[in-house]
Amino acid sequence: MRIRQAGPDDASAVARVHVRSWQVAFAGLVPQHYLDAMDPSHEESRWKSRIAGTRWPSSGVLVAESEAGIVGFASFAEESSAIAEIGTLYAMPEVWGAGIGKQLMAAALTTLGQADYAQAVLWVLEGNERARRFYEAAGWRPDGTAVVDTTGGAALNKLRYGHPLG
Repeated sequence: MRIRQAGPDDASAVARVHVRSWQVAFAGLVPQHYLDAMDPSHEESRWKSRIAGTRWPSSGVLVAESEAGIVGFASFAEESSAIAEIGTLYAMPEVWGAGIGKQLMAAALTTLGQADYAQAVLWVLEGNERARRFYEAAGWRPDGTAVVDTTGGAALNKLRYGHPLG
């Protein structure tokens, strides 16, 4: 497994991982009609723009690449001068439990530490027990901040988790 900075040519593969992971991870949490309508071809241009807009190491996209190609990715950006947000951390469901998420998380935290952020934050659906266990095992803790997300037309509670850097 190799973790590396994403390039514009990776946008299609990142979009495929994004859609496939959402459709499996969020089944029963996000409305099914929304998940069914997700299409990698619609996500590709958004990922191409996001990757092109990287200000490494303050913001960027990392990919996890195996002999099968890109099987996971993480993205991050500045929230404030001292805090970075990990906006995405997804892997193909077929490789869940293989340590790819842990490797991506470690690489993202290392990169954010090199960018001199003091803390990282991320948001997780309150009902996503699998993700919450993953983050908590990696040292992330809820900081008491919550918001309601209306993805797919449903009210979804999201919790913010924090992790010190350095």
